[in-house]
Amino acid sequence: MYVTISELAAYLELPEEYVTKQVKLGHVKTVFDGEKHLVNRDQFLWHKEQLDIKRKQFAQEAEEPLPEDWDAKDED
Repeated sequence: MYVTISELAAYLELPEEYVTKQVKLGHVKTVFDGEKHLVNRDQFLWHKEQLDIKRKQFAQEAEEPLPEDWDAKDED
């Protein structure tokens, strides 16, 4: 399924500017239909899964309390 760059950015939950930059750098393959660049969304299924996993890990880490600093006492 081919989608526009803005649709791909929404699907991956990334800024559209970032996806556009990756296209210009040649990191993302596109098809130009005469008006706009189209991207095969299916090539990003694995990438989307990995992003979701990382986002869940960051959310879990953010919920964990910070450990108490063992060197918190000022002994000057």
